Amino acid sequence: MSIDALAATDNSAATALSEAEIFAAHQGGKLSISSTVPLSNKRDLSIAYTPGVAEVSRAIYAKPELARTLTWAQRLVVVVSDGTAVLGLGNIGASASLPVMEGKSALFKTFGDLDSIPLVLNTTDVDEIVETLVRLRPSFGAVNLEDISAPRCFELEEKLIEALDCPVMHDDQHGTAVVALAALTNAAKVTRRGLEGLRVVVSGAGAAGIAVAEILLAAGITDVVLLDSRGIISSARKDLAADSTSKKADIAGRSNPREVEGGPAEALAGADVFIGVSSSKLDEEHLKLMNRDAIVFALSNPDPEVLPEVAVKYAAVVATGRSDFPNQINNVLAFPGIFRGALNAGARRITPAMKLAAANAIAELAAEDLSAEYIVPSPLDPRVAPAVTAAVAAAVGVE
Repeated sequence: MSIDALAATDNSAATALSEAEIFAAHQGGKLSISSTVPLSNKRDLSIAYTPGVAEVSRAIYAKPELARTLTWAQRLVVVVSDGTAVLGLGNIGASASLPVMEGKSALFKTFGDLDSIPLVLNTTDVDEIVETLVRLRPSFGAVNLEDISAPRCFELEEKLIEALDCPVMHDDQHGTAVVALAALTNAAKVTRRGLEGLRVVVSGAGAAGIAVAEILLAAGITDVVLLDSRGIISSARKDLAADSTSKKADIAGRSNPREVEGGPAEALAGADVFIGVSSSKLDEEHLKLMNRDAIVFALSNPDPEVLPEVAVKYAAVVATGRSDFPNQINNVLAFPGIFRGALNAGARRITPAMKLAAANAIAELAAEDLSAEYIVPSPLDPRVAPAVTAAVAAAVGVE
């Protein structure tokens, strides 16, 4: 079956979902643990457990580095959330977030062949979360932060990166950013533009919006303008000047080189690209202000900032975060391969160079059949995770 046919089948199934089907699939949760060794006789038990396991424990005690190969920890990703920013549901708490985190762990296994377990924590205190994961560090090999509200997510990621000697990534930030850059790389080719010369507007200055802006700047795009609920982010804004240590204040000093001020109309006048990562709606009148053959990524879920049937009146390339429209910007294209590549290479951190390598690998997979309705591969394309894994592993140590 072709990729397009597979996607069409998947979309058809998605529209036919019933509540009974959904709840039945979640009975007892979506995860289980299985043994990798036989346990059918006394000899098997003696090897896998007592007395044989004691020899392995003694070896690890003598040489702690052996835990990397004699336990599953090095191949185990923990999906950590406090349930404060779940999908489009908001702050629903740890227990209600667990089905989402189970799903994320299932995606790690299916698309990256990495074992993963969800850890949902009944605290929103950054230092308590850091302390918890530091104490649990012998049990896992990497941390995927998920659905944690901004601005706490920035502080938590930074503190964990410093406290732990293993890969840490907040996927809501960096997974979104990697796939958005991959899609924009190919959208620029479709519209016969150079990536570096694009004028880009990012609507939303939370976790995803700031990460998208950061990776675009790292990729060489200099004209990036961000919007939040108060308008354009600029160094002239008094509220940002009053909080010089915030992420918004920091990005204000490195973006918006034309020093544009105002709101969406001023930001989009003469813009080539709109990337929406907030719940704010994009007015059709503002779309008219963009340059010819514009690029519109309306990534808010489940309701895009502007529906594709409206956006295509003014844009040459349109993408959303949904599977029932062309060009789905889906984090599953990025995170399984990023973590597997980092773990395969023994990386202690996930660096900007590794994220750029992941974006390039995703973009290249769609290059051969590139069109306005195909700028990134399908999330179900089996080539994706291996390509991203190899690119990320090769980028370890590159600054």
